[in-house]
Amino acid sequence: MDLNRIINALSLFLLAVLVATSFLFKVDETEHAMLFQFGEVVKADFTPGLHFKVPFINEVRKYDDRVLTLDNRAEKFLTGDKKIVEVDFFVKWRISDVREYYRSTQGDEEIAKSRLLAILKDGLRGEFARRALKEVVSAERAEIMAQTTRNAAAPTKVLGIEIVDVRVKRVEFPDDVLESVFNRMRTERERTAKQLRAEGAEQAERIRADADRERTVILANAYRDAQRIRGDGDGQAAAIFAKAYGKDPEFYSFHRSLEAYRRSLGTGQDVLVLEPDSEFFKYFGKKGVR
Repeated sequence: MDLNRIINALSLFLLAVLVATSFLFKVDETEHAMLFQFGEVVKADFTPGLHFKVPFINEVRKYDDRVLTLDNRAEKFLTGDKKIVEVDFFVKWRISDVREYYRSTQGDEEIAKSRLLAILKDGLRGEFARRALKEVVSAERAEIMAQTTRNAAAPTKVLGIEIVDVRVKRVEFPDDVLESVFNRMRTERERTAKQLRAEGAEQAERIRADADRERTVILANAYRDAQRIRGDGDGQAAAIFAKAYGKDPEFYSFHRSLEAYRRSLGTGQDVLVLEPDSEFFKYFGKKGVR
């Protein structure tokens, strides 16, 4: 009898717990909760904790209140200078208004992601179209992300979504145009190298011509100076000879004749055909020469 009472008491307790739990629901700090009555939203601004509902009349639906990440695959955008680039980006977002979120997406996260991506793609496409390629791969990237976040704030608010951050991970050329870009860059570098070589050859020729001209001028000046020095020397020699001749003409004539004999005679190969009494032999056989 006591055992039956215990079982009945436990049964009544479990039934009371089940009835109580059917009237209560818990909202976690990381969740949004919405209370429906016959398909209509009754309340959506629940704070974390336990809340009351009517079984079989009310329905509770919960959505994530944390910051979510949407990592998109690479998209092709056209820059302001008509260059196609592949942009890989992701977005951090969260539900800011659960009523609007449910009204616009029926609470389907995939629908929310699809609409969010459409808004962000349009924003990024417009920002890339306003900038040249060198701008989108440099410091301008931070401005692109910030401006895209600002532009997406209004249309995503209609969805009950708040954009926390937009990040561009990489900006690259598509594979189908990457090779053509490399070839164009290679051609440009080769053209630059040829131009530099041509300019170097031209400069080398100019330097060589200047050196040849300077060499010619130096040689001409040296020849001029040498001729002037030689002329001065010849003049001094002639003056010395004239002075010596003026002191003793006879001795000077005798000395010049000896020099002529030394250069003309005694080589063993010379043959002179001269008359014995010619002027050349005037000092041969003379007596009394001083």
